[in-house]
Amino acid sequence: MKEPLRQQLEHGLRQMGLHYSVEVQQKLVHYIQLIARWNKTFNLTAIRDVEEMVSKHLLDSLVVQPYLEGHTVLDVGSGAGLPGIPFAITSPNKKFVLIDTNGKKTRFLTQAKIELKLDNVEVIHQRVEDYQPVIDGHRIYFDVITARAYASTDDILSSTAHLQNEATRLLIMQGKLDTDISSRQYELVETHALEVYGLDAERHLLEIKKI
Repeated sequence: MKEPLRQQLEHGLRQMGLHYSVEVQQKLVHYIQLIARWNKTFNLTAIRDVEEMVSKHLLDSLVVQPYLEGHTVLDVGSGAGLPGIPFAITSPNKKFVLIDTNGKKTRFLTQAKIELKLDNVEVIHQRVEDYQPVIDGHRIYFDVITARAYASTDDILSSTAHLQNEATRLLIMQGKLDTDISSRQYELVETHALEVYGLDAERHLLEIKKI
């Protein structure tokens, strides 16, 4: 364990008003070290320096954690597990489904789930449009759907529509703020300007729900 990484993380968290145990912080650091190791073979992320990952991956994800309500969370286009795995580490009582179409990335997510002992994570290698979760014959709807803006807001809303009900909250992470929603089925509940320690870039969060 590189103690300076954990200290860097702890300092950033403190500056952002977030507090997690040393054990949780160590698991978060272990996670980005896994990304760095797999990056040597698989192109999981363009960021190669593990110290940069503290702010650009961990803090950039965890800044949204205070808005995470409900019990079941779907992370769409999870990629290397952002923001889903940092959320799962810091919210062990919630259930997370991480979905992505890229087989290399879902293999990494599966390995990260095993190494980090994340029993609250399920990894799905599938197009979200084709994902039809059912338990005991009943369709499952998620309390929260998260997405880093890998597609337009309209595309994210439409591709996950079958996984939403009126109680679902969609948390869409953006750089430059774009509040355009063409569908009249949805309401923009609130926008949040986010401050990520160590990151000199715009960060915003859209909270959206069905009308």
